[in-house]
Amino acid sequence: MEILSSRAILRPADPDAALRFYRDVLGLAIFREFPGGTVFFLGTGFLEVSAHAAGPGAEGFTAGGEGAGLRLWLQVRDLAGTHAELVGKGVRVLREPRREPWGLDEMWVADPDGTRIVVVEVPPEHPIRRDVRAARTL
Repeated sequence: MEILSSRAILRPADPDAALRFYRDVLGLAIFREFPGGTVFFLGTGFLEVSAHAAGPGAEGFTAGGEGAGLRLWLQVRDLAGTHAELVGKGVRVLREPRREPWGLDEMWVADPDGTRIVVVEVPPEHPIRRDVRAARTL
């Protein structure tokens, strides 16, 4: 499996308080914002603070209860190929690959301890592939 990018995903009990903490208290720079979440630069990686997964189809990834807390976000070049590879290795697939409402192709798997891992392919037309820094006003 070829990993192109990664991030830690935090699903806090109070997303607004977490946003203020990481943005205002720790002073982390913002990489990207989207409805329901913010991705911060975290050294050579990223920290996403979000709650957008709650709702229909988000089983196992909702805020609170089962599946709350830390996630790993792994970007791959070929989601279908990665899915076949991981299934062939006996990895537990929590949700089959599909296009999400936020435009990413994702599947969800778990490590042996149950840590949720989001495996993502970014379609060519997705905003993650564009440099939006110049469009930002300060």
